Amino acid sequence: MSIRMIAHRGYSGAFPGNTELAFREAVKHGSAGAETDIRRTLDGFYVACHDDEARFADGTALPVAASTLAALTAKPLKNDRTDDEVFLCTLERYLEVMRGGDMVCFIELKGPFTDEQVREVFTIAADVYDLKKCILQSFSFDNLLRARAMFPSLPLMWTYGLAEDHYERCFEHGFSIDADRLVVTEQMVRDFHERGLEVGVWTVNDAAELARVSALGVDYIESDVFGG
Repeated sequence: MSIRMIAHRGYSGAFPGNTELAFREAVKHGSAGAETDIRRTLDGFYVACHDDEARFADGTALPVAASTLAALTAKPLKNDRTDDEVFLCTLERYLEVMRGGDMVCFIELKGPFTDEQVREVFTIAADVYDLKKCILQSFSFDNLLRARAMFPSLPLMWTYGLAEDHYERCFEHGFSIDADRLVVTEQMVRDFHERGLEVGVWTVNDAAELARVSALGVDYIESDVFGG
C-alpha cells in the first residue's frame, strides 16, 4: 500500500489548524486523512484543540477543561492564517467532514482520559463515522491501555516523541506508532512491520525530509503542507 498523507491538524500550513475550515481544506488538498487533537470541555463535550487553552480573536483565552462548550464557541478563534472567522470545532463536526471526504482520522487524546471518556470518544466516532477509519492516538500510554482493554481489535497508535524510549513496549499490546520525524529509523519501521503494525511520522514539511522518510517505507506521513 502506498504512503498515506495525513493533514496535520487539517491543512494547517495554509489555514488555522484544528478548525472545520482546515479539515474541509484538507479534503480538497487531496490528503488521505487528517489528524486532530481532542480535549474534553467542562460540560462533557469533545473539541479539537491542541493546547489546553482556546485562544480567541479578541486576545482572550479560556482553559478548555474548565469551560463550557457554549463559552468556548461564543466568539471566533485567533486566526493568523486567513481572514476567515473560525470557531472551535467539535469532535462530531470533525468526523462529519472526514466522513464526507472518506478520510482516515488520526484522533489524538490530549492529557489523561478516564475509561468512561475513552469509551465516549469511541462511541462518538462509531455513531458519526466508522471506527475502521479512525485511529486513536495518545502520548499517554495509559490512555491507550484503557482503550485496548475496551476495544481489543481496534487500531491504536502511540504518539512517540523525542523524550520517549522503549518503543518495543507497543508490541505486547498491538499498538502501532506515530513517531517524530527525528527519531524514526529503518529498524523501527522494520520492527513494527514484522508484527503487522503500522508506522506514522510527524510532522514533515520539507521536501528533502519527505523523500527521506518516504524511503523508510512508513505507512503514514503527517504534514502541514503536503497533500496526497
